[in-house]
Amino acid sequence: MLATHNSDTIMSENQNQNVLKKLLDRLQEDSWQLELLVSGFTIFGLFYALDPVGNAFQKALYEDNILKDLYQAVYAAILILIFNLVIHVIIRSLWIGALGLRYVSGEVEIDKLNYSERFTNYLNKNVGSFDHYIEKLEKLCSIIFAISFLLIFYVFAVVIVQYLLNFIGSFHTDNFSILLKILQYGIVIIILLGAILTFFDYVTLGLLKKNKWIASLYFPFYWLFSYLTLSFLYRPLFYNLIDNKFGRRVSILLLPFYLSVLFISNMYKEQSGIIGYSSVVSNTIRANSRNYADLVEKNDLFISVITIQSKVITDPYIKVKIPLSEALENHILEFNESLKAYQDKHLYKSYMDIFGKSIESTFKGNTDSLHLEFLKTFQEIYILKIDTIPCKPDYVIVNEDDGKNLIIGFETYIGINHLAEGKHTLVYSRYKHPDTDSVITIKEIPFWYYKD
Repeated sequence: MLATHNSDTIMSENQNQNVLKKLLDRLQEDSWQLELLVSGFTIFGLFYALDPVGNAFQKALYEDNILKDLYQAVYAAILILIFNLVIHVIIRSLWIGALGLRYVSGEVEIDKLNYSERFTNYLNKNVGSFDHYIEKLEKLCSIIFAISFLLIFYVFAVVIVQYLLNFIGSFHTDNFSILLKILQYGIVIIILLGAILTFFDYVTLGLLKKNKWIASLYFPFYWLFSYLTLSFLYRPLFYNLIDNKFGRRVSILLLPFYLSVLFISNMYKEQSGIIGYSSVVSNTIRANSRNYADLVEKNDLFISVITIQSKVITDPYIKVKIPLSEALENHILEFNESLKAYQDKHLYKSYMDIFGKSIESTFKGNTDSLHLEFLKTFQEIYILKIDTIPCKPDYVIVNEDDGKNLIIGFETYIGINHLAEGKHTLVYSRYKHPDTDSVITIKEIPFWYYKD
């Protein structure tokens, strides 16, 4: 009776497996329709997302925001997807065209073209079966579609490892014991070594797994990085890709192909062999659009460190605006350590909390005395000059909503009635370290003053 029950169970499992196999085979045959549908909608959405993510990355880069690596990874992932999916749509369209042509004319028959014997033999050898050509296109489409999303996981795996290293390295070990310092450096070395071995193993399609002794040494790193990089989520996709000859060939060829495309797409011709383009530099002889409020608004840019109202000023004053960045706040806390006790470490908040109250400050308590101390420290360490003449700005803290972000910063107005008409330079600098007179120039913004 027990044997009969076991037999029925096995038969039931086999039937379920056969049903599942038939379902997957049918889905596999019709997958090209889903691929085209997903590719089309994804490409459309990604082109819309490209500029906002690129701008967010540039802004985070300027502000030295901790999220800059994440934005860069998302931007890279979008570019990879766009490129791969466009290639996929092109090849899949070629595949559909080949299917239509096959219905009209069937197989390729080189002999009917009456070419010379040499060309006939050559073409018969190299063109081959038309069905085989369609099959190759089908395989290539499916592989590119799968690799597109596999590469996204790889990009984020790199970011995860990078953030992990930054997190471990962010602990200041000056007050640590020697044992804790050794532990910190040991963890960093293990992660770096594991990252190198994992990358090498990926590029060589599992070379480190083939030798018995090398595989034993590599396995702990492989196990650790399978969790650190979340590879357990996409590992079946990778091994299913490389377990056949065609998949391995495509995988090997795609890496240098992507690197070549990346290199070529980033090439451009300079307008001058002497003066190069720069989106960052601003000094007495170079003007950066991001330092002028009217150009920032006109061109939908973001403020770069400091802005004045325009290149040409006819007002009797300069309006100076300085956004508060994480790097700037860290410099202020370096000079006034008493503020660190009141700093709110939870900088990432919702625009409305569960009680519907707006967020008004990054400081605990939100008292005017704390804000005044913060502002006073800022004014002591950050210096403004017009040409070589020091200014005595009287800043206020400003809160603004530009429709995209909530912006906190400093704002002041400097009278310039005494200036001669013509070109001048606003110099923005700061003291390098506490208890030193050493000064670092941050920005030099040229402007022209003409009385209205």
